[in-house]
Amino acid sequence: MIHNIAIRAGILGYFFGIALFISITMEDKYKSFGIYLAFLTFFHYSEYFVISLSHPESLTLDSFMLNHSIQYEFAAIISWIEYFVEVYYYPEMKKCKTIWIIGSTICLSGEILRKVAMLTAKKSFHHLVQFQQADDHKLITIGVYSWFRHPAYVGWFYWSIATQLIMANPICFVLYLIASWLFFKERIHTEEITLLNFFGQEYVQYQQRTKTGLPFINGYITTN
Repeated sequence: MIHNIAIRAGILGYFFGIALFISITMEDKYKSFGIYLAFLTFFHYSEYFVISLSHPESLTLDSFMLNHSIQYEFAAIISWIEYFVEVYYYPEMKKCKTIWIIGSTICLSGEILRKVAMLTAKKSFHHLVQFQQADDHKLITIGVYSWFRHPAYVGWFYWSIATQLIMANPICFVLYLIASWLFFKERIHTEEITLLNFFGQEYVQYQQRTKTGLPFINGYITTN
């Protein structure tokens, strides 16, 4: 397994280096792609690294999140296609440094929020929804979890749409916004059913005092 970890980490490091080369040395119309690629590769590397610190028992190759889903990979490919088509036909739209800065600021903020959430939750954080409660699974309500019920999802949501802002991809920005919102709406609904089963009234009280953190997503609210 160690060599597989090294291969994935090495590939991510290689593409991170390429990202820096693009963003520093190439024409302005390509630099935003370098910035995007740097955020993308760092995100996947840091997912594994932070899990290794906060919950090493759950660490697997999947912790890199490189094989998240076919939909995730398809969305990335579509964003690359849009970017390079627009670079060819409308190169000026890719040169706006103000957009790079705004997108990068949101992306970095989302990345930091997600990683802080993972470190705060420690062994209670999992990449997959848990349907059986582990003995060490606790309800975390401190730190960033006192701001939002799902800070890791909030961070990922804004990170995701900000990647398209960095690349000045107007079509994929809208598509990512819709797709990410739908994904997290369903994910939070499912996860909160399990959390209510695990923690009962304690989680109901947590719901009452803390929002999900995502716009127009209330989660699973029990009527009992």
